[in-house]
Amino acid sequence: MSRENKTAIIVGAGPAGLTTAYELLNKTDIKPIIFEMTDDIGGISKTINYKGNRIDIGGHRFFSKSDRVMQWWQNILPLQTALSKNGSDPEKADKVMLIRNRLSRIFFLRKFFNYPVSLNMNTIINLGFIRMLKIGFSYLQIRLFPIKEEKSLEDFFINRFGSELYLTFFKDYTEKVWGVKCNQIKPEWGAQRIKGLSVTKALIHAFRQIFSKDFSLEQKKIETSLIEQFMYPKFGPGQMWETVARMVEKKGGKIFKRHKVTGIKCEGNRITEIKVRDENNNEIKSQTGDYFLSTMPVKELINCFENKIPHDVREIANGLAYRDLITVGLLLKKLKIKNETKIKTFNNLIPDNWIYIQERDVRVGRIQIFNNWSPYMVQNPENVWIGLEYFCNEGSSLWNMPDGDFIKFAINELSKIDIIEKDDVIDSTIIRMKNTYPVYCSTYDRFSVVRSFTDKFENLFLIGRNGMHRYNNQDHSMLSAMIAVENIINEIKTKDNIWNINIEKKKELRV
Repeated sequence: MSRENKTAIIVGAGPAGLTTAYELLNKTDIKPIIFEMTDDIGGISKTINYKGNRIDIGGHRFFSKSDRVMQWWQNILPLQTALSKNGSDPEKADKVMLIRNRLSRIFFLRKFFNYPVSLNMNTIINLGFIRMLKIGFSYLQIRLFPIKEEKSLEDFFINRFGSELYLTFFKDYTEKVWGVKCNQIKPEWGAQRIKGLSVTKALIHAFRQIFSKDFSLEQKKIETSLIEQFMYPKFGPGQMWETVARMVEKKGGKIFKRHKVTGIKCEGNRITEIKVRDENNNEIKSQTGDYFLSTMPVKELINCFENKIPHDVREIANGLAYRDLITVGLLLKKLKIKNETKIKTFNNLIPDNWIYIQERDVRVGRIQIFNNWSPYMVQNPENVWIGLEYFCNEGSSLWNMPDGDFIKFAINELSKIDIIEKDDVIDSTIIRMKNTYPVYCSTYDRFSVVRSFTDKFENLFLIGRNGMHRYNNQDHSMLSAMIAVENIINEIKTKDNIWNINIEKKKELRV
C-alpha cells in the first residue's frame, strides 16, 4: 500500500508525539500533524524558564537500556565528550548533552540515607542496631516464606525488602506520592518502576563498588535505579524536545499549539476524523487523516468518541485515576543543610539531584536541586535553585490553595525540617501539572477491556505515558512511538509489540 500523500494525526507534543513525527519524517512520506492542547512543547518533559532559572518538571535523567534511544538523543544533541573530541568546547556550545553524576538520597529522621537504600555503615548508624536487627530478620523471613501471589504493591515491596524495611522506607512515602494505600495499588507499578531491584542486588552492587570505579553510561546490566551517571541537556529536558520540534517543522511537519481534541469519529475498524478546538478563538475544526496516534489521557480519549461505544469501556476509562503535581521553585542565597559527603561541589552545595523527603510531618515529597542537574539551569551560579514537589489531586485542598499561600506553606515546611532558612529565600514561583502520573488502582485492573476496544481500530495507536495509562519513563514512551511507526511501515495490525514495552516478565523469587 502506498503511503504517499498520507497524513498522521498526532495528539500531544510530548516525547512520544514528537518522536513519532520525527520518525515518520525520516522514514516515510507520511506527513505528521501534531495537535498540542497547551502552549508548551515537551509535555511533562518540558522546561519552564522563570527569570532565567529553569525548572525540570518531575526530573528527567537521560539514560536508557535501549542503545537505540541513547543514540537517538545524541543525534539530536551531541554528547559532551563527542564535542570535546571534535575540538569544540562543551562549555560554550549550547546544543550539548552533559554527562552528570547521579546522586539521590532519602531524607528521614533528619538524616540522609542512600537511595536506593543500601546496608552500609551510614544506614546502620542512622537507623540504630535494634531497627537494623528487625530489618534483617524480616528480610530473611520473607526470603524463606515469600508471598506467592502478589496482589498489591504492598506485597511487591514486602517480597523484595521484607516487612520492616517496607514500613521504614517505602510505605509512608509511596502513600504520600499516590494518595492511595499501598495495598490498594496494583503490583504492576512496582514491576515497572522498581523492576528487579532488591536487597540482594543492592548488596551485590555495593560489593562491586569496592573493587571497581568504572560506572560508565554503558552499564546496561545494572538496575536503572543504581545507574551512577546520566546524560542531560545543557538547558534541561525541554531543550531536547524544543530542538526536535524545530526539526519536525523544518522537515515539513506541522505543530498546532493550544489545539484541544474534542471529538473522534470512526467507521468500522478505522478512525476517520477528529474534531479540534482552537483555544485561541474557540473555533472547532475537523481534521481527517490516515493514521491517528494518541498520547492524551485514556479517559479523555474515550470520552472524545462520538460513535456509540460499549458502556463498560466508558465506565472503566472514567474510573482511571491520575496523580497531579505541584512544583514550587525557590531561589535561595544558600541551603542551611551542609555538604558532608566527600563529593566536591561549587560553594560546597550538597551534591544531590533529588532528595526524597521521607519525613512524616511534612507534605513535600521530593526536592530537586537544579544546580546539580545542570549548572546552566541557574542564572546566577552563586544562588541555589530548587524545586519542591507536592503530589496531590486536582480539586484537593493543596491543589486549590492560592499561589501565595502555597509558597509560604512550602517555605515553612522546608524551614521546619532544617533544610533552609526563611530569610535566604530570594524569589519563588509555582507550577501545577495535571495528569502527571497514571495511578494503578480503581478500575485499572479492568484496563484490558479498554485496550481491547482501542486495539481493534487498526489505524489508532496509543503511545506514551498517558496514552497507554502506564507509568513509563520517557525512553519507554519514545520506544512506543518508534514501534508504532514501524508497525505503520510494515503494515502490522496488532498492537501487542507496543504494549509489551517496559513489561517486566514474572520471575521466580530468588535470594
